[in-house]
Amino acid sequence: MTNIRRYWQDAHTCFMTHVTYKRLPVLVEHFDLFWQAVTKTRERDRFDLLAWVVLPDHCHLLVASGHANPSLFVRKFKLSFSTSLRGRVGQRAGRTWQYRFWDHIIRSQDDLNRHIDYIHYNPVKHGLVIAASDYQYSSFHDYHRDGVYSADWGREAIEFDGEFGE
Repeated sequence: MTNIRRYWQDAHTCFMTHVTYKRLPVLVEHFDLFWQAVTKTRERDRFDLLAWVVLPDHCHLLVASGHANPSLFVRKFKLSFSTSLRGRVGQRAGRTWQYRFWDHIIRSQDDLNRHIDYIHYNPVKHGLVIAASDYQYSSFHDYHRDGVYSADWGREAIEFDGEFGE
């Protein structure tokens, strides 16, 4: 059993990184199942997903869950995705996710902005695309539509200070 203690208070926003077991690249290939799991959990637990990106072997989520503990949301969404994935690929058992996950409580508006930028720049950082707008599995397009980012945002290299759980 883990000794990790997660700090949580009502009305906090939490940045999370989730990595697949042995970094198996299953998330983009089965994005429909991933999104169904997130949607089902959101409807049940009523939290806001402020920003997100799904890469082949990990994802980053920025969640405002009000009164809910994010660990409970994570357990439900991971279990839902894992169950659906095993059903699709004909597996009776087996791990889909690494144990634990990285989390960070957002402390200020600057911290929030930095984490949103990091999420949207992540596919560029990993060499999957040239600009964030070229990547489909991200909330970048919502932010672009709202005028937060230009279409070519992320073409120039961006350096981020801090840890993001990769």
